[in-house]
Amino acid sequence: MYQLRELERGDLDKIKSWRNDAYLIACLGAPYRYVNEDVEHAWYDNYLHARNNSVRCAIVDVNGEKETLLGLISLLNINYINRSGELHIMIGNTENRGKGIGTFAVQSMVSHAFMNMNLRRIELSVLESNAVAIHLYEKCGFVREGLKRKSNYKNNAYVNMIIMGLLKEEWIDPHMQESNLPDNL
Repeated sequence: MYQLRELERGDLDKIKSWRNDAYLIACLGAPYRYVNEDVEHAWYDNYLHARNNSVRCAIVDVNGEKETLLGLISLLNINYINRSGELHIMIGNTENRGKGIGTFAVQSMVSHAFMNMNLRRIELSVLESNAVAIHLYEKCGFVREGLKRKSNYKNNAYVNMIIMGLLKEEWIDPHMQESNLPDNL
């Protein structure tokens, strides 16, 4: 069973290995950098000090007493005046991709943002070449809003980033069954 839980210091070794995976980072908008233990701990400490405008969750598979870390999903740059935030996700190991983990995580974080945090807009940027991620985001209700041309430097070239957004009034809660809807809808 997949779950989200707040990121913990004990997750850092696994996350560091993912952030040092050049293939994984090539799929994301972030640049590839070597990350050591000190950098990873400073990143985590920075998160702890910025919890008022960010949510970082581990995506885990819980099987009885055993928990396996599968990925990381974050809602960053939360602006409580505009009621908006920026979504980021990373599924760590290749063998865990294509299993619905990303869909679960995005839907869960969106639900948390809209239902518990009272946000009204979530946005993200994704590499134009990352068709799998774009499909995931569209399946979760995000729409393409724009293109940042040649905005990120990846693998010796400048690449385009697609800007996507989801408004609360456009969102359909996947956990809401038709049978639970009031008769007057």
